[in-house]
Amino acid sequence: MTTAAPELLTVSEVMSRLKLGRTKVYDLIRTRRLVSIKVDGCRRIPDTAVRAFIRGQMGETA
Repeated sequence: MTTAAPELLTVSEVMSRLKLGRTKVYDLIRTRRLVSIKVDGCRRIPDTAVRAFIRGQMGETA
């Protein structure tokens, strides 16, 4: 049984999914509230990291 690798999203795609601006997304990355990797100098965010961020935010407001 193989596990599919998480989809890697661009900053623009994350901006769209979270309805946030570019500066805010990079701030979340800088403060390590949103996990990201660099692929040949391009910032990519696993879709699992976006879902984990959303779950964490929902837990904080509950």
